[in-house]
Amino acid sequence: MRLLEFPIMIHRKYWKKRIEKAWKSRPLIWLAGVRRVGKTYLSQSLDNVEYFDCELPRIRRAMEDPQDFWDSLKQKRVVLDEIHRLDNPSQLLKIAADHYPGIQVLATGSSTLGASGKFRDTLAGRKTNIWLTPMGLTDLADFGKANLKHRFLRGGLPPFYLDDALPERDYQEWMDAYWAKDIQELFRLERRNAFLKLAEMLMVQSGGMFQAKRFAQPCGVSQQTISNYLKVLEETFLVHVVRPFHARRAKEIVSAPKVYGFDTGFVCFFRGWTSLRNEDLGDLWEHFVLNEIHAATQSRTLGYWRDKQKHEIDFVWAPRGREPMAIECKWSADKFDPSATRAFRRQHPKGDNVVVAHDVERPFKRTYGDLEIHFEGLGGLIRGLTS
Repeated sequence: MRLLEFPIMIHRKYWKKRIEKAWKSRPLIWLAGVRRVGKTYLSQSLDNVEYFDCELPRIRRAMEDPQDFWDSLKQKRVVLDEIHRLDNPSQLLKIAADHYPGIQVLATGSSTLGASGKFRDTLAGRKTNIWLTPMGLTDLADFGKANLKHRFLRGGLPPFYLDDALPERDYQEWMDAYWAKDIQELFRLERRNAFLKLAEMLMVQSGGMFQAKRFAQPCGVSQQTISNYLKVLEETFLVHVVRPFHARRAKEIVSAPKVYGFDTGFVCFFRGWTSLRNEDLGDLWEHFVLNEIHAATQSRTLGYWRDKQKHEIDFVWAPRGREPMAIECKWSADKFDPSATRAFRRQHPKGDNVVVAHDVERPFKRTYGDLEIHFEGLGGLIRGLTS
């Protein structure tokens, strides 16, 4: 994404603040996220930065001698966009952190830092990871078009969200570029059709439980290959794997994860939806809540819970040292049924129970027998998770 895609400068205040805070503690920031999520635009909008596009051969040549490159800088803040294009990107970053104490670097890429074999050093203790997710509540406010149904259908990649027409062709072109520029350059996989078929099927059944054997035959590969592909899809943020929360009790599901597509726009596209029905909103709201939790917590440790009687809790937040929070996602608060939460609390008695609903403007509590439920808007849930 380039700045010229937007007619005016849009400041993504939440993310800029997060970057500034990270730079106060460590000199290197790894800004990850899928292509066209806005990494380039965000990095170019930062104050007093010198920007380098590592896709350009002349830029890569200038970085062949790291010491000469760092000595030549005009600014103390540097953006290295698409840094995985370099032959040895971790060496360049390590030299900056160890030998140029005044330099602050923001490096961007479409995957987690360890996804590529090019990164021979994890840069532990030198870097902060920031994951730029598709547009959330703060971004909608910054872009001035806070329309959730529009966000659900178009998705959270800014160019797609801002397009006047539904950019159906762009979704397929994005997938083609994802294969060519991310998967081939980082992982060098060979079976394009099988890999993209799995990605498409996961988008169609997004939010469903994953079993490798269900996908092996349609994709024409082994179960082990499907499992390997899933890891690649997760490393490059195309899907999110939500694993079961459990205490290894006989009644609980302990192994089968749920897999979510990274963006509601792509989920809608692969499902063939060009408009939304009321019955679609609850499912897409669940995806949006997951996106918001990822953005705020910068963590993929969120789980879900299900027992063998098919009671299910959408998400369980259980960081170390805290009792598990049961989170149910409802487009409308009056659609909540406490039976699944009651079943969960029979197995895990302690912790808060939260319903996050689109139509809750002020938080309130209700009791169902001995069960207390907190009803929150999405902003209230996020404050509770990050406090």
